[in-house]
Amino acid sequence: MTALREALATGRVEDTEQATARLSDALCERLGVVRTRLEVLEVRPSSSTGELHGMYTLERGQRPLIQLWMRTAKHARVVAFRTYLRTLLHELCHHLDFLLLELPSSFHTEGFFQRESSLFHQLVPRPARQRLSGPPRVWLKTPLT
Repeated sequence: MTALREALATGRVEDTEQATARLSDALCERLGVVRTRLEVLEVRPSSSTGELHGMYTLERGQRPLIQLWMRTAKHARVVAFRTYLRTLLHELCHHLDFLLLELPSSFHTEGFFQRESSLFHQLVPRPARQRLSGPPRVWLKTPLT
C-alpha cells in the first residue's frame, strides 16, 4: 500500500500506473481471476453532471481494462490516496462481479458497495476506535504483503 501511496504522491502517471498494476495484479491473483489491463490517465473527464473517476471495460476476446484518472477535473490536482484506492477497488469489483461471482451484470447495488468497502477496509484497516462490532466479511484469506 505504501508503494501506491508514494507513487501517487509523485504525480507521475508512469509511477502510479506501475504501483497500481502491482496491487491490482496481486488482488486478482489472490482472488483467482484473470488480471486486468490497467491504464492511469491524467485529468478526469467532466461534464455538467460530474467527473469520471474510473472505468471498467469488458469486451469479448480482450483482457478486461480498468482506466483510472489521477487528477481532479477542476484544478488538475492529484486525487487523495484513499479516493484513488477506492476508485481502483470500485472498478475491480465490477471485474469480480463478472469473473468471480459470474453475475450477468454489475450494478451499483448495496451488495456491490459492501464488497468494495470490505476490500478497502482489509487493505486500509480502520483505527481500533472506529471498528464496528461483529465479524468482518473477509474476501482475502491472507493479507497482501
